[in-house]
Amino acid sequence: MAAPEKSSRAVGAVRQSFAPWNEPGKSPLIRFEKVSKRFGDTLAIDDLTLDIFEGEFFCLLGPSGCGKSTLMRMLAGFEQLTNGRVLLAGEDIAGVPPYRRPVNMMFQSYALFPHMNVEKNVAYGLVQEGMRRDEIRARVAEMLKLVQMESFAARRPDQLSGGQRQRVALARALAKRPKVLLLDEPLGALDKKLREETQFELMDIQIKLGTTFLVVTHDQEEAMTMADRIAVMDHGRVVQVATPGVIYEQPASRFVAEFVGDVNIVETVVEGGGSGSPWALCAKNDGAALSVDDPDETLERGDAVVVAVRPEKMRVSRERPEGEANVLAGEIWDIGYLGDWTVYRVRLDDGAIMRVTRANATRFTERPLDWEERVFVSFAPDAAVILTK
Repeated sequence: MAAPEKSSRAVGAVRQSFAPWNEPGKSPLIRFEKVSKRFGDTLAIDDLTLDIFEGEFFCLLGPSGCGKSTLMRMLAGFEQLTNGRVLLAGEDIAGVPPYRRPVNMMFQSYALFPHMNVEKNVAYGLVQEGMRRDEIRARVAEMLKLVQMESFAARRPDQLSGGQRQRVALARALAKRPKVLLLDEPLGALDKKLREETQFELMDIQIKLGTTFLVVTHDQEEAMTMADRIAVMDHGRVVQVATPGVIYEQPASRFVAEFVGDVNIVETVVEGGGSGSPWALCAKNDGAALSVDDPDETLERGDAVVVAVRPEKMRVSRERPEGEANVLAGEIWDIGYLGDWTVYRVRLDDGAIMRVTRANATRFTERPLDWEERVFVSFAPDAAVILTK
């Protein structure tokens, strides 16, 4: 099977030319339709509907216990639905056993056979299917080349590093050429640097094969890096489905804003504005006047809303900025030097803590800010988003 040309879709989390969810009349490859799942009295999945399209790198993201792994296991056939339907390529797969479904699952533990070498581990599913020996050899060689493990074919799993075992598990899962590859926390056992490298390798492999990937993770950075789209889950429900950029810049709720990345939250009351003008807001704690550009035209005077601002969109300075609309006073409470970034935690006069990040773009800068120093934090009206829930 010839791999699709890489130039048709740029490697990266944002593939502007690939957006089947925006195509009118496009049918999803996977549809969870009003799905519910109970474990005794516990409702794990709550009337959930979700579409995933062919060729997507799709991530289910959420905290532990939100139902993301249960949803994946229902697609794989390891859990039965309480209510609803799961459709794959338009067909209800409720009565199809796991081994008959055109999906394959790669577990966090990798579950490699310790008594088999790499080559036999990758070939196992093909042998069970009764594929001819010459076809098995060719397919195994293709998969090992794909994951760059050709020279390790004769080794056993205990002779491999964690990253190498992960590659073997991936090759085995892909060997049967499933329509959908399910990955449950696939990088959780790797160290940070290797995990970051493997994220991009997984993206490359997914593009080369054109296989639909469905990944479960609680790691926001992992989901943001790899996914075409992300479904953020909470208490068995999907609270937002969108591309990484939309999830981060336009969160649908306070939960999404706080779960994905760092964010500063200011409780406010609407005082006026709208109809093309910035909203005039009053901070509840200290009465500071705020001005925020937001397209929401449903707000009314007196509404209690929150203003969410990402730390990198805030500025910190010793002098009060001239002409700035959104300025809050406080003092440096904590400083974290991360090499590429410096993180300042500023305690405002009302006691709230604001997190501000500053890029260390040069080696030598002006006199750095210090602990307990009096400062002002500010942000532009278009740097914040208003959240009503």
